[in-house]
Amino acid sequence: MFGFGILSGLIFLPLVGVAFILCLRGDDEAALRNARWAALLATIITFLLSLYAWKMFDTSSSGFQLIEEKSWLGSGLMYKLGVDGMSMPFVLLTTFLMPFCILASWESITFRVKEYMIAFLVLETLMIGVFCALDLVLFYLFFEGGLIPMFLIIGIWGGKRRIYASFKFFLYTLLGSLLMLLAIMAMYGVAGTTDITVLLKTAFPASMQKWLWLAFFASFAVKMPMWPVHTWLPDAHVEAPTAGSVILAGILLKMGGYGFIRFSLPMFPDASQYFAPLVWTLSIIAIVYTSLVALVQEDMKKLIAYSSVAHMGFVTMGLFAMNPQGVQGAIFQMVSHGLVSGALFLCVGVVYDRLHTREIAAYGGLVKNMPLFAVAFMLFTMANVGLPGTSGFVGEFLTLVGTFFANSWVAFFATSGVILSAAYALYLYRRVIFGVLDKPSLMKMQDLSAREIALLAPLGLLVIYYGIQPGPILDACAASVDLLIKNYQTALGLTKAATLALH
Repeated sequence: MFGFGILSGLIFLPLVGVAFILCLRGDDEAALRNARWAALLATIITFLLSLYAWKMFDTSSSGFQLIEEKSWLGSGLMYKLGVDGMSMPFVLLTTFLMPFCILASWESITFRVKEYMIAFLVLETLMIGVFCALDLVLFYLFFEGGLIPMFLIIGIWGGKRRIYASFKFFLYTLLGSLLMLLAIMAMYGVAGTTDITVLLKTAFPASMQKWLWLAFFASFAVKMPMWPVHTWLPDAHVEAPTAGSVILAGILLKMGGYGFIRFSLPMFPDASQYFAPLVWTLSIIAIVYTSLVALVQEDMKKLIAYSSVAHMGFVTMGLFAMNPQGVQGAIFQMVSHGLVSGALFLCVGVVYDRLHTREIAAYGGLVKNMPLFAVAFMLFTMANVGLPGTSGFVGEFLTLVGTFFANSWVAFFATSGVILSAAYALYLYRRVIFGVLDKPSLMKMQDLSAREIALLAPLGLLVIYYGIQPGPILDACAASVDLLIKNYQTALGLTKAATLALH
């Protein structure tokens, strides 16, 4: 389908909600209520449109689908969109989580409500654009553009140290992305185009691949984030409002992993094989070190933030195993982590809205007066640990299996992260939920409201469903992953043959 079609609709539909909110006058209660409803309806309609796109999507095809192409800036720069099995799941995840972010902010955000809703709708447009872009410059604009609304969300509606956290987030991610911009210009100089479909078939010189790989790695490693460039994430999570933490952990971290899948592995195969030991080493350190750091945290959000770094370690480890189990497991792990971590931050938001503190020591014994919350928190905690029967198990298991086939020692050390994740997650759950209910401030806390049940129930059902039936996600990306690995192995074979012929 050529011309403006369904993917453009997905990208720009949230901006219709922005236009409506901008037309609202005044800051009375009616205007604020209309702003909330406009944002919610815009995100729901976008999600329904993404379901229609999913219906049109052929999971058996390995190529790009729903392609839209328009001449844009000249000199080979195009407005080109398309999705395949490795990007469509992230489009769905983005559109699915956004209504939950709006609902989570319904009562907790009380000032500059219209600006807040506009920031989230603009952020949705940019995030969807990242996963749909088939032009490298277009991808870069969407990728970098997402910094601005997230910077504002943390800096305006965040906690006491919001200015520090927002600038740290912005500077870390911007610095890495500047190197990627230089790499994009170098690739354009070689290929004469920024069309991703053409660049995927372009054989870059092996010596050049290493520099290009490192430039892209600088951007994607910060975005995920990988150790040791992860230090911006705990601060950003702690200071961000609840919905900001949900979208940061659920979607923005996945852009780094998606970048590895879309660019680093297929475009720079020789460099990816060369640097795979480095990635495995950093992944193991992330899994073990950040899990140990999570054990000593006293802030619930910070603990979950460090656990996110550990779980992203499994993703990078599986991706650079470069076999079907590893890559499919990494994609599944990213989707699962988006659901589970988003739900965990929503759970923290539930108790924070009541007591206005995230300190673990301030809680205890909540099972006695908040049994529904205790059940929901237990489900998502077990999924975060990787309990069989939840979606968290499938992704971790597949990445470990794929890594074992590639390097058994890496898989051996990474498995320790499963044990450590159980330690910090159960430590958090025991201190918050069990124990004696003796704090006066906790005795009056009410259980989940109807709005909070509506927030957590769909996420809980999906976590269980994908834990029992992971087929929809794995089948969707299977053909594209097989093509990626086939092209990767072919490129390595050609390089090896050329080397032997040279000798």
